[in-house]
Amino acid sequence: MYYINHEQFRLRLDVIPQLIEACLELERQWKPGSLLLHFAQERTLHLAIETVTDIGSLLIDAFMMRDASSYEDIVEILEGEKVFGQGTAAVLKELVQLRRLLTQDYPLLPREAMHPLIKTLPSVLAEFAEAVPAFISRESL
Repeated sequence: MYYINHEQFRLRLDVIPQLIEACLELERQWKPGSLLLHFAQERTLHLAIETVTDIGSLLIDAFMMRDASSYEDIVEILEGEKVFGQGTAAVLKELVQLRRLLTQDYPLLPREAMHPLIKTLPSVLAEFAEAVPAFISRESL
């Protein structure tokens, strides 16, 4: 029997609709050269990374999957365990690869344009938010 901390999953999954809303709002309001919108974009991407990897780590721990060696590895493990499909995994890998740039190399960030993931993330995050509880239900039987 696995120990699943449903409260921790719920808390993190509840952030996903807010991230989706932020992406959609950024897309609607985008103005090239707006520093505030660039910072909002960076924070939205960063929170999306942390949310996905936190949930991924909770799944890995709860279902005793192999230990992850990196943020990309978290996504690869979940894909391998059939939590979500290859398409979702590809976008999530692209997302987590931004973490170092957003958290350590931020002075090097280009701030001229909207990041392409802002348009892609709403549907991928929605799929992720559906896939996680479905996996928990399927594996907890």
